Amino acid sequence: MSKVLFMTNIPVPYRVAFFNELGKNTNLTVVYERKSAKTREKEWLQSKNDNFESIFMKGIHVGDDCAFCPEIIKIIKKGCFDFIIVGAYYTPTGMLAIEYMNRHNICYGFSGDGGFIKNDRRLKYLIKKHFQKNGKFYFSPSKNGDDVVKHYGASEDKIYRYPFSSLVEKDILHEPVSQSEKQIIRNQLNIKYDKVVLAVGRLVSFKAWEYLPQMAKILGNDVGIYLIGGKSEGSCYQKLFEEYNAPNFHVIDFKSKEELWKWYKAADVLAFPTRGDVWGLVVNEALACGLPVVTTDMCVSGRELIKNGFNGYMVRVDDLEALSNSVSKIINLNEIKYKEMQNNSLNVIKDYTIEKMADAYLAALNIMS
Repeated sequence: MSKVLFMTNIPVPYRVAFFNELGKNTNLTVVYERKSAKTREKEWLQSKNDNFESIFMKGIHVGDDCAFCPEIIKIIKKGCFDFIIVGAYYTPTGMLAIEYMNRHNICYGFSGDGGFIKNDRRLKYLIKKHFQKNGKFYFSPSKNGDDVVKHYGASEDKIYRYPFSSLVEKDILHEPVSQSEKQIIRNQLNIKYDKVVLAVGRLVSFKAWEYLPQMAKILGNDVGIYLIGGKSEGSCYQKLFEEYNAPNFHVIDFKSKEELWKWYKAADVLAFPTRGDVWGLVVNEALACGLPVVTTDMCVSGRELIKNGFNGYMVRVDDLEALSNSVSKIINLNEIKYKEMQNNSLNVIKDYTIEKMADAYLAALNIMS
């Protein structure tokens, strides 16, 4: 088995699940910079490791979820690893490790979730390129991700694609949820609306949730719009939500995965109006439950997984009219057309699992061995 070191910042659930899968066929050590983050629910984080060794480094916390941990140098020195994978190059710890490995001719590579090419100033671009250009391999989940790493110096032949996901195979439904099943779940959740639009994510400004109460007014009181992901009190959205005052718009607190899946199954469509998600795993989750998705052209998973009129719509960012019209098209489909869209969602997402994600990494590591 290859001896692999994977560097990352915090133990997010889908990453821990991926590490457990990857660790079945590698001798894997994962080093974390922190145990938690300021803007993440504690219930959302986890560190259970069945198939890999985890190390929580000590260091100085920086920002929301990063840290400066000089301990990483000792770990790299002692490890004798076959592969070192940097999962967060942008943190002080990641940059320190990269600088050390460059100076000591230690081979390493990168794992990225996606992204967009930014119009950086020259100095900022050169700094990013300095820290990213010397990877011996790059794991990328999308064309956008490919373009980003090439922009900062990677060559095409060093890029390995993988299907980025937070889902395990059993998470993906085998068939669509029927309207009668949806109604049963809605009754359990005390949902009284004829149509249900779901949104999921943290209450942070770039998610553009302010469009949801506006859309609620446009679509009318028979359509319930539910945003799951935190409490609005104290958030950047509190005043906006109060100002729009849409009675059919509801903010729901954080839900466990099991509870969240009920909401996906109860809904008719996922609305995700983000201004910039380097991937957007809620799109994967919605598709796994057979939901059509309406998102923006600034959502990488939307670009990779959503085809207009097939399993949802991708609209221009910050376009309330297009967002509302696309959601309206879906919730007003007849039952046959809607079921087609549900099946299309399930077919698109079937290969985006943590098991297949680990398989793709293992295949690449075997090629490089």
